[in-house]
Amino acid sequence: MNDCSVEAGAVRARTTDHLPPSLAEIHQSVAVPRSGHWFRRLLAFVGPGYLVAVGYMDPGNWATAIAGGSAFGYKLLVVALLSSLIAMLLQAICARIGIATGRDLAQLCRERFHPAAAIPLWILAEAAIVATDLAEVIGTAIALQLLFGLPLLQGVVLTVLDAFLILWLQNKGVRWLEAFVIGLIALIAGCFLAQVVLAHPDWGDLLRGYLPSASIVTNPTELYLALGILGATVMPHNLYLHTALVQSRATRPDEASKREAIRFASIDSSVALALALLINSAILITAAAAFHVRGETEVAEIGQAHALLAPLLGAAAPILFAVSLLACGLNSTVTATIAGQVVMEGFIRMRLRPVVRRLVTRMIAVVPAVLVTWFYGESGTAELLVFSQVILSLQLPFAAIPLMIFAGDRRRLGALVTPAWQLAIGWAAALLIVALNVWMLASAF
Repeated sequence: MNDCSVEAGAVRARTTDHLPPSLAEIHQSVAVPRSGHWFRRLLAFVGPGYLVAVGYMDPGNWATAIAGGSAFGYKLLVVALLSSLIAMLLQAICARIGIATGRDLAQLCRERFHPAAAIPLWILAEAAIVATDLAEVIGTAIALQLLFGLPLLQGVVLTVLDAFLILWLQNKGVRWLEAFVIGLIALIAGCFLAQVVLAHPDWGDLLRGYLPSASIVTNPTELYLALGILGATVMPHNLYLHTALVQSRATRPDEASKREAIRFASIDSSVALALALLINSAILITAAAAFHVRGETEVAEIGQAHALLAPLLGAAAPILFAVSLLACGLNSTVTATIAGQVVMEGFIRMRLRPVVRRLVTRMIAVVPAVLVTWFYGESGTAELLVFSQVILSLQLPFAAIPLMIFAGDRRRLGALVTPAWQLAIGWAAALLIVALNVWMLASAF
């Protein structure tokens, strides 16, 4: 074993004594075949990437994609593409860090940084989860209203039941949880594929939408929505979540096994995020083809979009829209709640009974959602959804920069340290996010 590996092992031994693993109830619970065809071994790692990917297609994405598509047509598709490519890289780095160190990002921040830095990072991470949950709770409530006529406030309160669904699924094993999420993703993809077909987009304009446009930076409204898409795509809590979820696989401790695990986990997350990109693009394409080309350029509310789909695309479109929204909301609440657990246990080492922990993380989001719905009603939900995604974008550097610091930490990762090209692109992406946020704030003031 080389000196770097010995040193990395010594660091892990010093920093992980008496520290329980991330998500202890599912830690190394999924067996990994030691032999057989590579595809069979790859299947053992399929799952965590899809749990992460649902955060990239939550109701917050809907609000920003609908607003962007109706206002600017296909122009912001390039932002969705760029955001997804950044997400693929950052999540691959997350998988590497979690597998190589055996710690999640929150635990590493607590170990590495002084409390004066670690505590603000914890508060920002919790705030990001609240912003995420706010969008998901409101989105689920809107879906219940569209499908069943349930008042918005009652729908928000009912989302508390998601916590018990998560608990039941996780008690049955992480594979059940992953299967539930993958099934809902397939449903969402099918619904939006049908909606795109019904919308009959202009394929030439659509493809040109994936090319950069200077107006995205120079037009403050476009920049605001672009940052909303960025914040809705690259989610801060997913960086914490993925570093923990990859540890659910029973990977052997030798370097060769870890390298294979990193490769398979990166394939898993990249394929899942490519599917998320297709779904996010389909939302924006539907809004552009159904609303923008017909002069409906100010469609920002999910409920408004639902009401307009039937006369424009036919009776099936609003049903598909509402069903996929409900599936997105259910999926996203699953992963945001688990991310809350990772952040709480990693930063402050607070371990609660599973049912209490789920209810606490869910109530942190439900209470502000109830207050928002009570005071603003349906008319304010769209603006609040977009605003929540911009808040996530502003908080993203405080998760992405620590991630990149650990990505290049040879003392902790040893021979598994992130390749130089990934470090270069990752740091460039982090600095791009910071620059866009500074530009947006300067434009606002």
